[in-house]
Amino acid sequence: MNYQAYDYLTRGAYIMHEGFSLLNDIANHPSNLFAHTLPGRITRASLETAMRLTQRYEKLGFNIDEIKIDDKRHKVKEEIVLSKPFCDLIHFNRIGVKDDHKVLLVAPLSGHFATLLKGTVEALLPDHEIYVTDWADAREVPLEDGPFSFDCYVSYLIEFLEFLGPGTHLMAICQPTVQALIATAVMAGQKNACVPKSLTLMAGPIDCSKNPTRVNEFAQEHPMNWFRNVAIMSVPYGYPGEGRQVYPGFMQLGGFISMNQQTHMKKYQNFFQNLVFGEEEDADRFRAFYDEYLAVLDMPAEFYLETIERVFKNNEIARGAITYQGVPVDFETIDNTALLTVEGADDDICGLGQTEAAQDICKNIPKNMRKHHVQQGAGHYGIFSGSKFRKSVRPVITDFIHKYA
Repeated sequence: MNYQAYDYLTRGAYIMHEGFSLLNDIANHPSNLFAHTLPGRITRASLETAMRLTQRYEKLGFNIDEIKIDDKRHKVKEEIVLSKPFCDLIHFNRIGVKDDHKVLLVAPLSGHFATLLKGTVEALLPDHEIYVTDWADAREVPLEDGPFSFDCYVSYLIEFLEFLGPGTHLMAICQPTVQALIATAVMAGQKNACVPKSLTLMAGPIDCSKNPTRVNEFAQEHPMNWFRNVAIMSVPYGYPGEGRQVYPGFMQLGGFISMNQQTHMKKYQNFFQNLVFGEEEDADRFRAFYDEYLAVLDMPAEFYLETIERVFKNNEIARGAITYQGVPVDFETIDNTALLTVEGADDDICGLGQTEAAQDICKNIPKNMRKHHVQQGAGHYGIFSGSKFRKSVRPVITDFIHKYA
């Protein structure tokens, strides 16, 4: 009933949003001479802020229509090339560009939609053929499609790599670095011809014992029964996945915001001031960020609980205790996949050393096929988006992939 009450509350708030929107339209009407006075600008800023606080944020599109390569513009066509109940594999087809550097970019299934990686995709597209995992909102997946577990996630990655064929490069950001590493080891152990040519792991919890953050401490402080009883809810009436057990996106979002509550409040205050003083460029940046940041999805309960237990509480990869379909995973089988690990020096979600641990776990990768990069001044999101990613991190990734193509 908690989820049902939340759903009714947000739908009720959206009615208020429509009212604020109507008033905002009136306040912004070209014939309204009051709009351009200081009281008028304050009124408009107040109304838009109220609109944003009562809005239901839905999934946005990638909306990447073209890219520029060597001063020439190429159309980009977004295509679903493989569809599964819990994920679509999206290809960004660069019309007229022939490139064998296929990259499977694994988006996190941790509350936000894959479109959070729009900036990542845009930065990589000029040099690579990009495929992205577009994870479904679990409340939109009917119960008859069955559960989605930790091992299902690994199986999806293996199936996607086999679909893309030999020579594909695998790149995972945040939470799926774990499943990407497991999938690579499983395929290497099976002598699968489609084992990734290179593996790039960015800001992921491979070894949570290294420089634990508040996220790691929170997982350790609460027993599994707490997560089952407090974090898991049933999808309410009116959705395709009605009755499915999920970890709701609004709870994950609340956790994200609580970690940096003062920062978010300051950004809203600055947004209000930008509206009052007509600083539209800054206001547009705020809108673009929060339109994406506040759009969240529900995670399947079984996947969420297994991730908490196996990754954050038991630290199974670092302890050598991780299994796939009941069989121990041997990371020493990885011997012909180049490994790049990337971390942010100021990451407050995934501590320094947690991702680099993969370098020690994969003992049989030759030294000349390894690289570790720490980006100074970058937090968790700065590792895969923003100016530091575009100027400093993306060139490292591109050079690494091209080197082992």
